[in-house]
Amino acid sequence: MRLAVSCLTALLLLSTGCASLERNAGDPDYASKAEENLALGNEALENRDFYKAEKYFEFVKTKFPYLEASKEAELKLGDVAFEQDQFPEARELYLSFIKLHPTHPRVDYAAYRAALTHVKDMPSDFFLLPPSEEKDQTEVQSALRAMTDFLRQYPDSQYAAEAKVQEAEARRRLAEHELYVAAFYRKRQRWNAVAQRLEAMLSRYPGTQYEEEALFSLHDAYLRLKQPERAQETLRKVIQRLPNTPAAQRAQRMLGS
Repeated sequence: MRLAVSCLTALLLLSTGCASLERNAGDPDYASKAEENLALGNEALENRDFYKAEKYFEFVKTKFPYLEASKEAELKLGDVAFEQDQFPEARELYLSFIKLHPTHPRVDYAAYRAALTHVKDMPSDFFLLPPSEEKDQTEVQSALRAMTDFLRQYPDSQYAAEAKVQEAEARRRLAEHELYVAAFYRKRQRWNAVAQRLEAMLSRYPGTQYEEEALFSLHDAYLRLKQPERAQETLRKVIQRLPNTPAAQRAQRMLGS
């Protein structure tokens, strides 16, 4: 009798051990079909249960590597990281998807989300911190490059309109930063540095709301540098870049005086 009980116990322990190889403690209850697991993962992601969502998508990716659902799972793993504000990790997953599946119908989504990770990592204007224009602009520059590259590669994407908005915002923030630096030099009367920063801003980030301020500040810097020809050329740029505006009328009056 004791021998039978011992054998039964051993069999139960063995079966439990084998089961643990299939499913670890805390894992969700996986379905038998890839699409069902995708749906469960999407539901978990919508409910912000990131642990379960990741498990479901990893399961689909591992167990069904040759199905189309596996590619969708790879993309969703990027979304899981993105929704947790793990932007470098999400970017890597999206870029890996693009590299592995360059002809996939949702490759533009992966490319847009990869670019958006830079936007999400841009400096904030949280009230306890210095203004964003005073902070390091590396991620803003990366966001501008990424959005510009996206629009060049996927001009007809459904995400193109959103990308244009993000591109314009990154350009605006970089122009604002250049104005901030120029103002820093202006307070110290370093007019060459002022002119260089403003020229760079107008060249690299055209079309922002700061054009008028930058152009007239540049005109003033050239006057202080005793370079009247460049100052007048700057006024002509006002008329050219801001036609039919009060700024252009002001520049015309200054040229005529």
